[in-house]
Amino acid sequence: MFWNERQLNLAMKTRTKVVLGAIGATLLFGPFFVPVGTTGTLTGAQAIETVPGLEPNFLSVLDHKVHFEIAGDPDSRQLILLLHGFGASSFSWEKVIEPLAQKTQSLVIAYDRAGFGFTERPQIWTGENPYGSNAQKLVIEEFIESFGAGKDVVLVGHSAGGLLAADFAISNPAAISQLVLFAPAIGTGGGVPSWLGFALNIPQLNHLGPLLVSSISTSGLEVIYQSYHDQNLITEETLNGYTAPLKIAGWERGFWEFVKAPRNSELVLENLVTPTLIITGDDDQIVPTQNSIDLAQQLSKVARLVVVPNSGHLTNEENPNEFAAALEEFIE
Repeated sequence: MFWNERQLNLAMKTRTKVVLGAIGATLLFGPFFVPVGTTGTLTGAQAIETVPGLEPNFLSVLDHKVHFEIAGDPDSRQLILLLHGFGASSFSWEKVIEPLAQKTQSLVIAYDRAGFGFTERPQIWTGENPYGSNAQKLVIEEFIESFGAGKDVVLVGHSAGGLLAADFAISNPAAISQLVLFAPAIGTGGGVPSWLGFALNIPQLNHLGPLLVSSISTSGLEVIYQSYHDQNLITEETLNGYTAPLKIAGWERGFWEFVKAPRNSELVLENLVTPTLIITGDDDQIVPTQNSIDLAQQLSKVARLVVVPNSGHLTNEENPNEFAAALEEFIE
């Protein structure tokens, strides 16, 4: 059978439509056929039991339970609230929470931000997205109302937690008496650009999201080593404390929700009026030491600077005594 030119062109167009249709269907429906599970098998409370020294304390905020550690006298005149950095949890404060309570005669609380540690990882919610900046400022308010009524409040934020702490201080200057920015990730960029937010919620990408971010289970360990000036100080207990949250079922989905959540990355630092301590290690490879020095100069009207020698990004773990002493001197 011989086809004329018209029939051949029609056949070619039909084949093109079929191929394009197949490609479109693959892109549209293919991602949903990719299995996306979780490597975790435990609840948050069960995972806490694998880390000696941690306690299963929870505060209900914004329809989810926030895990926290607490030390000191509830009747003290002062509350110190500790915010951890990206990929960390209240575990990172374990070496300083008791010394801070004793040295400053304060009630000290460290909690796990949404998406990290042993805090619940909601997948549905009403109102504010619990993983976003605005909701996280509401969590700070709730801790202050629940534990800091009538007390002076010192807000301490490490790395990405420093960005959140500064944001809160600027938005709520009357709520806290002092601010500590510990190797703060301010002006360093990072995070997902706001203009990309819509793309992360495309159903196909949203389905694959937990799979895309699951690599932090291995890359996160590299960051821990980069965060220490003296890597010999990293113990099995250290690694266990950081990886225990990855034993929680659904941790990948929670982390993905954090990645795509709205957050404030630009601060109007000129509006910061709270007395501030900026503290950093002299060998910080994550948030370079010079960044903190420059920030202290920018905030010279309200801030003082302490650089701890022989220390990396986790001064509170490497040099807990020096860290606690610097905060004690500043607070007093």
